[in-house]
Amino acid sequence: MVNIGLTDNRKTHEGYLPLFLQSRQAMEVTPGTLSFYRTKLGRFLSELDVDKAQRQDIEAFLIQFKNPGNRHAYYRAIKTFYNWRAEMFGLPSSMKHMRAPRLAKLILPSLTREQVLTLIDTLDNVRDKAIVSLFTESGLRLSELASIKPYDIHWTNRTIQVIGKGRKEAMAPFGPLTERYLRAWLSEHEADGGNNIWGLNTWGISSMLRRLKQLSGLPCNPHTFRRTFACLLRKAGIDTMTIKELGRWESLEMVQRYTRSVTFNDSLKFYKAPLEEGE
Repeated sequence: MVNIGLTDNRKTHEGYLPLFLQSRQAMEVTPGTLSFYRTKLGRFLSELDVDKAQRQDIEAFLIQFKNPGNRHAYYRAIKTFYNWRAEMFGLPSSMKHMRAPRLAKLILPSLTREQVLTLIDTLDNVRDKAIVSLFTESGLRLSELASIKPYDIHWTNRTIQVIGKGRKEAMAPFGPLTERYLRAWLSEHEADGGNNIWGLNTWGISSMLRRLKQLSGLPCNPHTFRRTFACLLRKAGIDTMTIKELGRWESLEMVQRYTRSVTFNDSLKFYKAPLEEGE
């Protein structure tokens, strides 16, 4: 066992924390991740002597955070620290059999079809109407939508070729309403060279959505529209595997997270009793 000569909280904080942060820097974590560890562990190490702290001490530390997400964030940081400490110095971990705090399953906002149509009616130009309609009908991410060139649009089957996460090529669908707005916009706007069809970058699109939120009082951001895309399809009886493929998600778990607002009653109307005779 390596003895680094730490005998009180101040020395623990000054001794362990810099060493741990150096180990994260060597792993090339992002500045945000480094700040996360510095903040969370900084407080933990300033309040507890990790060489003496037992499981009950750590649980008492965590329980003071009423917000489940914040409590879980501290747990992750402390768990990572204790794993590093055990590997680095051969010291036992007081968290070896400690379970993570339960996280509440947050239901993030999505919009109804009627709310989306209200948003479209609120807008005063066809370009912005096309953007909101396309976000909702395709589930596109902001970067994907902002990169659309005229030749990416396939009118015959109403799809758009996009470069998604990991620089992967994929197709995104859209419907008749979006087609109408897209054709109207492209009839009055000609994209220059390799520029996108909107004449706006990601910042410009986000700014338009922020103004729309102020006008309507409804949540208006790319993530909300992506959740809306998934929820409206789920409420229409589309299975999660199909939604996963249409929305270019990497896992079913992500689709389930996006569709938590879909209720039992939403699904009940598509139920058919297993023993019911076919018509």
